[in-house]
Amino acid sequence: MPREVVLKIENLSKSFGSNQVLNHFNLTLNRGENVVVLGKSGSGKSVLIKCVIGLLTPEEGSITVLGRKVEEMNHRELDEMRVKVGFLFQSNALYDSMSVRENLEFPLRRHQLEVSKEEVNRLVLEALSNVGLQHTLNMKPSELSGGMRKRIALARTLILKPDIILYDEPTTGLDPITSREISGLMRELGDKYTTSSLIISHDMKCVKIVADRIVMLIDGRCYAEGSYDELSASNDPIIESFFE
Repeated sequence: MPREVVLKIENLSKSFGSNQVLNHFNLTLNRGENVVVLGKSGSGKSVLIKCVIGLLTPEEGSITVLGRKVEEMNHRELDEMRVKVGFLFQSNALYDSMSVRENLEFPLRRHQLEVSKEEVNRLVLEALSNVGLQHTLNMKPSELSGGMRKRIALARTLILKPDIILYDEPTTGLDPITSREISGLMRELGDKYTTSSLIISHDMKCVKIVADRIVMLIDGRCYAEGSYDELSASNDPIIESFFE
């Protein structure tokens, strides 16, 4: 039985002046699947994610998220779509002036969801339990380590129970042990909630842990795709350079 497609990118093209960043790029993400987009710095990976959530408008192509075309959505419809699509920023984007609790409550308030105070509290505690940081409830981000801040950012992304999570370089700036822990947590929570993930990364240790499938973004196109084992066994020198 075919798996449900939750994200489909078809012939996507995006330029900045004379710089063609995406050139008829294609990608499909199925429900419960983790797809890593692998490419060198400046190859267009972050541009791709911004197109998916409607922050950038491509010149050509189509993006379908949960059955709806992004390019046909108005402002209200884009906001509704973003409730179902979580985004873990590379910088974590936590609010330093807010406590951990307030940071986790923010998405619920931002999208004006009709949730009781008791339900908000339950969701916050569940999110913190998922990342093993219940004791940080009343702490400020400045009191947390880099790995803890990343976990809180992940908890905040998951609090709305999104169908899709977009990860932008989730392990950047973390030490190898913490990076491995965050990668394992991404895998574990994705399996728990049957969340589909599109992950931008060049951390090959993270990629090996989280990827069900890898799509290689080279020269704006889908240069190759396959599992970690399939691509790491390739004799293509361009592909080999990522696995050295």
